[in-house]
Amino acid sequence: MLDRLAEIERRYEELERLVADPTVIANRREFAKLARERSQLEETVARWRERQRVAREIEEHRELVREKDAELRELARGELPALEARLAELDATLKQLLLPKDPNDARNTVLEIRAGTGGDEASLFAAELFRMYTRYAERHGWRVEVLSSSPTGLGGFKEVIALVVGKGAFSRLKFEGGVHRVQRVPVTETQGRIHTSAVTVAVLPEAEDVEVELADKDLRIDVYRSSGPGGQSVNTTDSAVRVTHLPSGLVVTCQDEKSQHKNKAKALKILRARLLERARSEQQSEIAANRKAMVGSGDRSEKIRTYNFPQSRVTDHRVNVTLHTLDRVLDGEIDPIVDALVTRQQAEALAPAD
Repeated sequence: MLDRLAEIERRYEELERLVADPTVIANRREFAKLARERSQLEETVARWRERQRVAREIEEHRELVREKDAELRELARGELPALEARLAELDATLKQLLLPKDPNDARNTVLEIRAGTGGDEASLFAAELFRMYTRYAERHGWRVEVLSSSPTGLGGFKEVIALVVGKGAFSRLKFEGGVHRVQRVPVTETQGRIHTSAVTVAVLPEAEDVEVELADKDLRIDVYRSSGPGGQSVNTTDSAVRVTHLPSGLVVTCQDEKSQHKNKAKALKILRARLLERARSEQQSEIAANRKAMVGSGDRSEKIRTYNFPQSRVTDHRVNVTLHTLDRVLDGEIDPIVDALVTRQQAEALAPAD
């Protein structure tokens, strides 16, 4: 482990020299790539340097324990346990930091929430999930920016796409991808029967402009007047934007802003994230399979989590975690579930290969 850490420190120092090189700075793509790698190594190097310092202090104290001066010996002996405990803590932290990392963990996140099976009830729950993630982001100091939305007349969403900006956003939110099932009595149900609906969540790492270049010749930009609830008052000009990426056939629409320019910028941000995900999926069949499994068809039976309102229960079916604090979960307190998923991922990374 120590040899590996020393190697990481050497690479970090090399990266520091490279990102200060004017020729590298002039190359946006190369600079962004190297700066991102340096950022990913920063915490590991900081903990490694602290470990080296603590290890030196332990050796110095052990030398002092052998001194003739009794007062000096007792002082050193008294400080040794705390230093040794700190060394053990740092070793445990460094082992975690050396686990194989998802290269996207440090990125911002494009969060896509769509109503699945269940009609109006699914749309209403999509809005509640969006609020849950917004509150969760607030608790972590992240910023949420709505990129696109399709609201319903009842206050729900057929679809809402948002950008979550903040350190560690993707590393936590990536576990949320999948089908979320809700069981409750809808407001419109007159006989008190419990209905089951579903909402799909997709979590994509944000693509940087330098990673996904969008040539003008590959794009068709259509502008039109906004429609749907609120559209008549929000847009009185042709400010809604539809972007079609001709090579892939991907289409993104955005009409939330009054400004055509802002709608276009948001649509391109969503398109870049989807193209980045598509490129990675094509390169790695495993990622493609995982993403397909993440969302499935939006059917109730394909679920990662169930929210049962009559029992005030939330169950994550991947780690068999059940909480009887539904109100708090919907208010953004999902860390107990996310922590369990992170622990499972780390255990799988540490498990010996077959």
